[in-house]
Amino acid sequence: MTLPQNNREYGTREYWNSRYSDETPDDTFDWFKSYADLADDIRTLIPDKSARILMLGCGNSRFSEDMWDDGYKNIVNVDYSAVVIEKMRERNSETRPEMQWLEMDVRSLTFPDSSFDVAIDKGTMDAMMTSSTDVWNPPEQVVKDCVAEVSGVLRVLRTTGSFIYITFGQPHFRKRFLMGEHASNTKLEIKTLGEAFHYFMYVLRKGS
Repeated sequence: MTLPQNNREYGTREYWNSRYSDETPDDTFDWFKSYADLADDIRTLIPDKSARILMLGCGNSRFSEDMWDDGYKNIVNVDYSAVVIEKMRERNSETRPEMQWLEMDVRSLTFPDSSFDVAIDKGTMDAMMTSSTDVWNPPEQVVKDCVAEVSGVLRVLRTTGSFIYITFGQPHFRKRFLMGEHASNTKLEIKTLGEAFHYFMYVLRKGS
């Protein structure tokens, strides 16, 4: 696994294309928590296993693969790295041929309105924040990027859809991106995960 020279590289397409080019289709990396860690929460939040699910910034994580194996058979994965999308498509071509893998930037989703029941972000928005060293006052571009993702997600979610965001970011640093004019008519729920080191699961529900 190629590590960046500085954390800002985590927010660049060039870094991820280079990193994934050096890895095999079987290599995998999961930010924060695995599906096994979160399966009970996911099953509670998504009781209908036929729900159409959008995985934002899928990378080469096994999260969506494990969800698929748990019965969620309607998953669309997107990532702006064409390299990893091709490798993930190859990795799943025989075992999960119906799962979709699309090259797409989470800041400019091209799906029609009201296309999904659930969207999941596990660390993707966090990667966009790595260009900032000041969590209290992130640069304008970071704010624009994060708001663009959330706005786009809410657009492609159906009227009672949910956006699930998993991160180490504490509420006073993350709520600004999940609440406001771009997220009107929504309800935000926050769950703390872990014991010694806390992660957070934010659930932004439409139509609330």
